[in-house]
Amino acid sequence: RPQKVDGLLYAVFPFSDKVSCSRTPYFTEGRQHMESNTYGYIRVSTQEQNEIRQITAMREFGIREDNIIIEKLSGKDFKRPCYQRLIRKLRPEDILVVKSIDRLGRNYNEILEQWSVITKKRQAAIVVLDMPLLDTRQGRDLTGTLIADIVLQLLSYVAQTERENIRQRQAEGIAAAKERGVRFGPAPKSLPDNFEELRQAWRGKQMSLGAAASACGIPRSTFYDAVLRVEAAAEER
Repeated sequence: RPQKVDGLLYAVFPFSDKVSCSRTPYFTEGRQHMESNTYGYIRVSTQEQNEIRQITAMREFGIREDNIIIEKLSGKDFKRPCYQRLIRKLRPEDILVVKSIDRLGRNYNEILEQWSVITKKRQAAIVVLDMPLLDTRQGRDLTGTLIADIVLQLLSYVAQTERENIRQRQAEGIAAAKERGVRFGPAPKSLPDNFEELRQAWRGKQMSLGAAASACGIPRSTFYDAVLRVEAAAEER
């Protein structure tokens, strides 16, 4: 059942239980396009909490509440059924507004592909709020389109290069930290006072793994991992 959140209506569509979109009455088959419409497209993952920032930007731009389409995706799901549905309904002279260029795609090629679909195949305009140069409402002649395409390719390339550099720096930082002996993940829990005694009893085959773990009050897997960790640390010393 649709729920109203901050003045916008969210609903789960039948095509996926992972996706929720704002409902808009203009998504009806056979819509007669009497005048241009301006749509705002917002995409966030289920982990992100930045949709309010995007919604605020759309409202400040002057987009009607029922023309703001919100799509929530979980994990790596990028099928974007709400977005695809919106693109199919765009008509010439319609305007699609996004907060940032990465709302159109995950990488350089995907962004360029969607840009071409919207501006050339659907003949609609695009406005990227974070990049004022990417506004195709004006200068839609050959020269204006060429300039916008060049700017898009440059900015998309720069954005993807920066993302790749960030991932590389993260990987290098993690590798360097591991070489210094830095351990990632949650810190190991402190072991019971009787752990060492029970470890030696288990290693001496005086009791089973399950009995030793039970006497420690921890699961078998936890006891076994702790034994390996303690023994590995002893060997390093």
